[in-house]
Amino acid sequence: MKQTTRRHFLQGAAGSTLALPLFESLLKASGDRRPDTRLAVYYVPMGVVRRGFFPGESETPIPGFTTDTTTTTTIAHEPGLRPLQVLTPTLQPLKPVIDKVTFITGLNRTYKQGSDVHAQCGSCFLSSATSESVDASIYPLDRTFDHMVADEVGGRLPFRTLELSCNSHLDNKESIYFDNISWYGTGHVAPSIRNPRKAYQRLFKMQQTAAYRDITDLVLRDAKSLVKKLGRSDRHKFNEYFDGIRSLELQMTKLEGMQDEFSKIHLDLPPEAMLPRGEYIRLMGDIMVTALQAGLTNVATLMIGPERWNTPYTFEGLFDKPVSHHLMSHNQKKFINELLQVDRFYMEQYVYIVQKMNSIREVDGSTLLDNTIFTYGSGLGDGATHQFKDLPIIVAGGGGGTLQQGKHLHCAADTPLSNLWLTQAQAMGLDLERFSDSRGIQSELLKLYDFRLRFGCLN
Repeated sequence: MKQTTRRHFLQGAAGSTLALPLFESLLKASGDRRPDTRLAVYYVPMGVVRRGFFPGESETPIPGFTTDTTTTTTIAHEPGLRPLQVLTPTLQPLKPVIDKVTFITGLNRTYKQGSDVHAQCGSCFLSSATSESVDASIYPLDRTFDHMVADEVGGRLPFRTLELSCNSHLDNKESIYFDNISWYGTGHVAPSIRNPRKAYQRLFKMQQTAAYRDITDLVLRDAKSLVKKLGRSDRHKFNEYFDGIRSLELQMTKLEGMQDEFSKIHLDLPPEAMLPRGEYIRLMGDIMVTALQAGLTNVATLMIGPERWNTPYTFEGLFDKPVSHHLMSHNQKKFINELLQVDRFYMEQYVYIVQKMNSIREVDGSTLLDNTIFTYGSGLGDGATHQFKDLPIIVAGGGGGTLQQGKHLHCAADTPLSNLWLTQAQAMGLDLERFSDSRGIQSELLKLYDFRLRFGCLN
């Protein structure tokens, strides 16, 4: 066992290394019991069907297709913070975690003319640039929010950031701007890992051999001396963590086997189109959660799918054949029911990850979700109108005790999305006064007493 700052690792055979979560038994001497605050983003492509997502819009006319970003189908609501009580059909999966999330409406982005709507809404979703600040690109794109946070909180961990994508397709028909939300700076993408096995091997530094494939087989034999030092609750935590790793391995093997079988069959579609979408997203979500749990990183992004790609996916349990989310979004009137199902499907996967975080106990008795800021969002407010106004945003987690939960915040007119990122940056402890075109923090989202106690009042 080796110690790196507050983290512990087990070194096994064949070069395998397994990071371990913090254990109370190993921290008593240091007196440091406060878990790190983590940041994660769950990005959904193609916007949403507003009538299923937003309160009060269920009877609005189904919009026709347009690329005019000034078009808006938003219904005006009174600004303010209120309890989150009524869930629309798309939000219904949030019911088991309703007291752990805050639903945010009324946040906008500014569209810069000259680039594709889909490319800009995805690549610039987390961008620190304003529409006027970048001359070297048609995209208002500079270092993204995740990397700016990691600049402050990620340096002492094995990975400053973790970028994951649930786009398994290889038929790349679009530029990188449609398929990446994380960027080091203008023109410098932070490439996402799309293959679960590659993500797993990178995180655990496993040298795969013919004799050994699973990291639990390699490392468990070296864990006996560590377990003897742990208390009863920590032993349970240790076993729970290893069970989670084993589950990851089994799920990866299952999906790889399915893909191999599909590749042997002559199909009009690539084998990736046949993979069960929900299983793939949950697996990538499990990998992200494990990395956050083990202290491999404190900052992660998970892009659920690319913008504007027409290659279909298999939404298991919904349709009898693979479908293209993008193509359907251009004809809401014809595919309204199918699109509502897709929106709810993606929400179900988000809730799965939220519940996973909420089930993991930290060293001080809190949960991983209590110490995480986990944002669901899309760069489009509607998949048919392509509006950059009133974006669909949900924030789960307590942010280490700094964030309100169980609320619905409707922001005042013309509130920029960057206000949310600035608020989250300060909740993460950054001494940041402005982000992109922000006008200030959304103080309604903060538990002001806890926030001042932990960081001091920055604004």
